[in-house]
Amino acid sequence: MKSISIKQLSVSFGAVTVLHDVDLEIAAGECFGLVGESGSGKSTVLRCASLLNATWSGKIEIDGKDIRTMSIQERCRTMQMVFQDPYGSLHPRHSIRSALELGLIVNKVDDRETKMAQAMRDVGLPVEFLDRYPHQLSGGQRQRVAIARALVLEPHLLLLDEPTSALDVSVQAEVLNLLVRLREEKGLTYLMVSHDLAVVDHMCGRFAIMQHGRIAEVLPREAILDGSARDPYARELIAASIEYERAI
Repeated sequence: MKSISIKQLSVSFGAVTVLHDVDLEIAAGECFGLVGESGSGKSTVLRCASLLNATWSGKIEIDGKDIRTMSIQERCRTMQMVFQDPYGSLHPRHSIRSALELGLIVNKVDDRETKMAQAMRDVGLPVEFLDRYPHQLSGGQRQRVAIARALVLEPHLLLLDEPTSALDVSVQAEVLNLLVRLREEKGLTYLMVSHDLAVVDHMCGRFAIMQHGRIAEVLPREAILDGSARDPYARELIAASIEYERAI
């Protein structure tokens, strides 16, 4: 298990500041949610933590170690990201085997066949699917492959960017339950972006509501239903989400 600490994280693109001194402390083994409307800065936090965006100020530490001091290999074997769109994040001309094996090759990991097979079993897919291509799989299966690709290096921390929002409603629950099981079995820590408070309620013990690149409030899961949020925007967002859920 690994903890993650984010301190004074700020990001600007030209004259526009998109993150303003974001502070978060996520315990080892915790699933922590980031919630907010589009453009609030949720995914930008993940892109900074993964160094997909390296132009930020502040400090991000995993178990007290600054991620900028880690080698690429150490960082990849500590932290992986699962993207929102499983079809967009998998190369259409590369087999599932190629998608999983690349990280193992780059990181010089031995016994690659065994690790790929185990990753496929971990996400509930037949090992034979390694020789298929993304277009031969359903959306839910593709997202399971994306999770397997993240797991194959045996990381301690997963960054989840709306991992079920691109899936049919019928398979969203299956993927969420898979993520819950994997966290329990492997002792993983999750930092998860979602616009859906029902997902947060199912997955997360705590969550932060973001607005205009700032943390409006950090809340326990129970605040979704018990009305304990104090920040006006947080209360408004939760109330709107509950009303929408009731309407459908």
